[in-house]
Amino acid sequence: VVNVVGTSTCIIAMAEKTQLVPGVCGVVPGSVDPHLTGIEAGLSAVGDIFEAIARRAGKNVKELAQGLESYRAGQTGLLRLSWDNGDRTVLVNPELGGMTLGWNLIHTAQDELHAAIEGTAFHTRIILERMEEYGVPVERVINGGGIPQNNATLNQIYANVLNKPVLVPDGVPTSLGSGIIALVAAGVYPSIEAAQAALCLPFKTYMPEAKVADVYERLYALYRKVYFAFGRPDASAAVLGDVLPQLREIARESLEQFS
Repeated sequence: VVNVVGTSTCIIAMAEKTQLVPGVCGVVPGSVDPHLTGIEAGLSAVGDIFEAIARRAGKNVKELAQGLESYRAGQTGLLRLSWDNGDRTVLVNPELGGMTLGWNLIHTAQDELHAAIEGTAFHTRIILERMEEYGVPVERVINGGGIPQNNATLNQIYANVLNKPVLVPDGVPTSLGSGIIALVAAGVYPSIEAAQAALCLPFKTYMPEAKVADVYERLYALYRKVYFAFGRPDASAAVLGDVLPQLREIARESLEQFS
């Protein structure tokens, strides 16, 4: 799966068979590779959320992100749903709005930024699990786009939340796919695969960290509960009284475990 992370996120997978995936609007044969079915989903806002948080704090994202590498999984006690621009996948509802749970009187804008990165990773996992549920196996994630090139912390959080290797191109891959298709069409390479082998950049790989991934498993269970409870108009009654206390408990344990 390619996860293009910028102002929003575009998640692109390919499958040998064409099978509709509920909540995923872009399932089109030949849309990525002529011989495969392209599956396209995404988040309506990612980098735009980060920018909005920084703007409200009177800073830019680069300034606000300084020091995020020292944060521990779940240490803020915040759980942030990335619906600031609606939900594109899997609820397909533009009327939803962003939500952050767990605030106290000393939380900072940087805390919110870290929680927002975690939240976009959780939302990405919701989407990947829906794809896997309907026959699209996901073994690794390639983080493309502008943000992964500039933020190692985000890539490591995604690897730990998804519990999968996250690969980031070691260089600037802008328009490389278009160039590959053009060169194959011009007869320079006999196939897309041959052009990829010759032209694609090497990757830097971020591997899941077992103990950190375990913390995110607990947080993801809370995220998933809240995501569907607040996001689906037909949602069954959900017990949510444990969410805030568990966020505090996870935050305390994370600070103790990783200090």
